[in-house]
Amino acid sequence: MEELVQIGKILSDKNRIKILALMQRETELCVCEICDTLKLSQPLVSRHLKQMREADVVQTKQSGKWILYSLREHRIMNCFLDTIQTEMLKLPNIIQCKTR
Repeated sequence: MEELVQIGKILSDKNRIKILALMQRETELCVCEICDTLKLSQPLVSRHLKQMREADVVQTKQSGKWILYSLREHRIMNCFLDTIQTEMLKLPNIIQCKTR
């Protein structure tokens, strides 16, 4: 459940969603490509990417002197579905209305 909350926090920021959408479309991006495309400062983009790395939503790969960022394969949807499945089993039985 904590993992799902962490991913929810990642998805709660418009700029992070834009970054995720760019990664979905372009596969791999460096910080400067994200900054230039979205017209965001490098420190802001780096902070967002750090949060996404810590939440295990994105992965990095060294390419020469560049660090390329990409989405983990189906990470977000799998986390949601797995957590919902697990939590569903823990839920109590429905207390039905008496007038139903």
